[in-house]
Amino acid sequence: GISTISLTLNVKMVLYVIGLGLGDEKDVTIRGLEAIKSSDKVFLECYTSILSVDKNKLEEYYGKEIVIADRDFVECQAEDIYLPAKEGNVALLVVGDPVCATTHTDIMLRAFELDINVELIHNASVMGAAGSCGLQLYTCGQTISIPFFEDNWRPTSFYSKIQYNRGGGMHTLCLLDIKVKEPDFEAMKRNKIVFLPPRYMSVNTAAEQLIEAEEIEEGGAYSPTETLCVGMARLGQKDQCIIAGTLEELKEQDFGEPLHCMMICGEVHDLELEFLKKFMVEGSKFKANDHVLQGAAAAAAAKAAKVPEDDNE
Repeated sequence: GISTISLTLNVKMVLYVIGLGLGDEKDVTIRGLEAIKSSDKVFLECYTSILSVDKNKLEEYYGKEIVIADRDFVECQAEDIYLPAKEGNVALLVVGDPVCATTHTDIMLRAFELDINVELIHNASVMGAAGSCGLQLYTCGQTISIPFFEDNWRPTSFYSKIQYNRGGGMHTLCLLDIKVKEPDFEAMKRNKIVFLPPRYMSVNTAAEQLIEAEEIEEGGAYSPTETLCVGMARLGQKDQCIIAGTLEELKEQDFGEPLHCMMICGEVHDLELEFLKKFMVEGSKFKANDHVLQGAAAAAAAKAAKVPEDDNE
């Protein structure tokens, strides 16, 4: 009896950070489901991504009540997620994989500082599912995020990363902006707390913004009319949509409901191109491996721009 009590007292509670995958309530792993069922509290982080099903479906399938952790909750009340793990098991559910967003890393770091036991349970994420289009993931460079352009804020910090990737022949995965529970600042001026409707960036909007970014930067990182790109929507779901073409072509396509992402191609292997053909816009004007031509043109322009040395000095 004494040894049994001793073992029980030494059992350490766990903060489980569990990936839910990309589809619906059934995409959770068996290990993830067992961890959820063993938890005293279950939170669903729902502002860095979304599932195709609502909270009620998850509660019914998992047999647990779920607390929604929206942006305000995660940023202002994160301790309500990890502190209870000092006294009981807690599950933080994350769409996709837990280590694909800095938000979850921050929560884990805070838990580590308090000597809370953290266990990661992985799942499919867009970082892997993007390979569904046929582009090889090991030839991808830095992943970028494209934020919504606003009237007075049109950031192009992602541009140099695309340029760097394509300069090395690498593809660029583009994650598109999500706006959930954004405050209505006009309402706040009237002392009212109102949140704007959710917005999810489409491939169409991303293509338009990328075209504008090239017009602003003029660095030749990609060509809106020639560079091959791939638009993807609802990866991992039964109705996923993949369309390949130039930016000018993709901005006119219908990708349907969110979530969307994109790939900007670097050097395309023959096998990749063969796979992409079934997703190609009919009559597409893309030029395969145009990054080589653009790189050569940029180098020539840079050389021509140099001031010639004066041999007489």
